[in-house]
Amino acid sequence: MSDNIQTQPNEMTGVLAWIEKSGNKLPDPVFIFLWCILAVVVMSVIATMAGVSAPHPTLLDEAGNPVLVQAESLLSAVNIQRLLVEMPATFTGFHPLGYVLVVMLGAGVAERSGLFAAAMSGAVSNAPRFLLTPAVALIGMLGNLAADAAYVVLIPLAGVIFAAAGRHPIAGIAAAFAGVSGGFSANLVPGSIDALLFGITESAAETILPAFNANIAGNAYFIIGMTFVFLPVIWYVTDKIIEPRLGPLVPGEMESSSAGVIKDPDTKLSDVEVAGLKKAGWASLGVILLWVFLSLGPGTPLIDESASAEAQLNPLYQSLVAGFFVLFLAAGWAYGAATGVVKSHRDIVEMMSGAMADLSYYLVLAFTAAHFVAMFAWSNLGLIFAISGAGVLEGSNLPNSVLLSLIILFSAMINLFIGSASAKWALLSPVLVPMLMLIGISPEMSTAAYRVGDGATNIITPLMPYFPLILIFCQRWQKQFGLGSLAATMLPYSVLMLFAGLALTVVWVVLGIPLGPGATVEFSLQ
Repeated sequence: MSDNIQTQPNEMTGVLAWIEKSGNKLPDPVFIFLWCILAVVVMSVIATMAGVSAPHPTLLDEAGNPVLVQAESLLSAVNIQRLLVEMPATFTGFHPLGYVLVVMLGAGVAERSGLFAAAMSGAVSNAPRFLLTPAVALIGMLGNLAADAAYVVLIPLAGVIFAAAGRHPIAGIAAAFAGVSGGFSANLVPGSIDALLFGITESAAETILPAFNANIAGNAYFIIGMTFVFLPVIWYVTDKIIEPRLGPLVPGEMESSSAGVIKDPDTKLSDVEVAGLKKAGWASLGVILLWVFLSLGPGTPLIDESASAEAQLNPLYQSLVAGFFVLFLAAGWAYGAATGVVKSHRDIVEMMSGAMADLSYYLVLAFTAAHFVAMFAWSNLGLIFAISGAGVLEGSNLPNSVLLSLIILFSAMINLFIGSASAKWALLSPVLVPMLMLIGISPEMSTAAYRVGDGATNIITPLMPYFPLILIFCQRWQKQFGLGSLAATMLPYSVLMLFAGLALTVVWVVLGIPLGPGATVEFSLQ
């Protein structure tokens, strides 16, 4: 950041002030899980003493009656032994952990080689002026594959490009922020967030169906649908609501605010970068053709021809984690070699090591989340709550579309206080996923509904980790732009994207459109 950027203390009032103050009182997500573990221990003891139980939905005893699921005290000798003896296995067996680590090994190379930044920069800077807003929004949503790079590269770059086109730079920043963060789960291809969330979904679904295997492409069609629904929303809000509200450019103010920050609005890629992108493109094509060959070639290692028709593609779906690792690694290496960033294999190892270092906090969070999920399962409370909740939902006779809409709204509200997508889903999924499975809603659909609510309110909560950074980007162009100004600017995006996501979910459920390859809206235990 430039030393001459003037930041002013900004005090908010009303709902935003309440959100900020309430959220700041919450402990770190790591300790939220620790407190939740303590709560589960207490609840398990009380439930065991009270004899809480529920009939299992699928398991029958020798007489043909449902097996009774009883609450188990986590302070029993068996569970204390399990906790202490199996602690390493509980941590390393946490489903999302392996998925995320593998994908991020490759993504770290693609990010550190400069591939993600160059790809986003080239895509946005070459867009025709009349398509500038949708180009920024689309690249923002696709930029989720690049994780943090989308925030630190694309969002300030969008302000520069809008200014170079004679448009208000803060409108560009807002459009990019809406795409990157509001459209967090929208994309044209699955990525690390899919691996992360579906790993958690798999753990929750196994409570009901132990043989359930997650498919990280299980929301592929839905997230593509979200991309094309959110795109016109961001375009409309930016051009028709936000930019007119920002008023005309004030050259003098912008020159003083942005001096020393951005000298040259020319964002064209160098010849070396263009050559690198071409090499990365060829490498990506090679990986895709390899996966096609493994699916269609001799022996078809990624197709299980001995399985039932609906299960034959499971190896292909499960290989996508490895596929994205290889894709990102090959493309990032090819780009880095062409641009001179990668001079030897040692540079690749260093980039991978850096990616793992960036995940250090996630590893701490995963340790506590893994034990919360495991202990919740050991207590049987999650299954009992799910069975009881499913009975209540069935008795309510509410359509599935209404139930999922309520989940979306609940997720959006919780997101105002807990920013981590994985932390929230690890807390919610052990009850929501089994409960909805019991009333005929698939784990993939539960995950999709959660994702709609999780992204929509990212852009209006000051507790989102990048919210202060976005504020600094805005203050480069307008010194008096405060937290309240940013929240007010992003509110129309948040509201309309939430309603658009709700509408998309209702249509998807009513029409019964597949959520991804082999993933349906409805679910049957039979």
